Amino acid sequence: LEEAAFQLQQIFRIDISIALNILGIESMRAGHYRVAYTCFKLAADRGYSKAQFNVGLCYEHGRGTEKDLEKAAFYYYHAASSRHPMAQYRYARYLLCHRPENEWDRHQKAVTLLEQAATAGITEAQAYLGVFYMRGLQPKEKRGLKYLLLAAKNGDAQSRYHVGVCYEKGLGVQQNLAEAMKHYRQSAAAGNGNARERLRV
Repeated sequence: LEEAAFQLQQIFRIDISIALNILGIESMRAGHYRVAYTCFKLAADRGYSKAQFNVGLCYEHGRGTEKDLEKAAFYYYHAASSRHPMAQYRYARYLLCHRPENEWDRHQKAVTLLEQAATAGITEAQAYLGVFYMRGLQPKEKRGLKYLLLAAKNGDAQSRYHVGVCYEKGLGVQQNLAEAMKHYRQSAAAGNGNARERLRV
């Protein structure tokens, strides 16, 4: 009986969190940011990762509460710990952009989170990793190209442009100007100005 009661409590807790998160999303869409933040926060404090991510967004963009990147990172961290892919991406970006570069363990943690998010299909993480590996102190061009291709296949015009650069310059792949032109054309067709400029050149 105790086990059954515990299970019911867990289901009830999760259902309340889901309901609060949905109410928060609807409030956000209606422009009631303070109400949305309150709903997200109540669900987040119950451990619901989607709500934790949403609270992070509220703090990052100052919607319904004051803008506070430290608090945003706190909630992204908790959602990322529950394997929320977009939270993994946002927390990793925070670690890389707002923490001292000499902290190697944070750097490695950020890269691991980015790779998890990229594997889960988050285009932003794929694009970020592609450029990250291409521009590092010790560039890993083949790995960078792999992630750029993933992001390009998911419709990211900037990544498609970077793939063109890789083929034009022979970065991580054998140089192939015809292939570079193909990628530049696709990127330009999607509205990328850099690709249009490259085609002119």
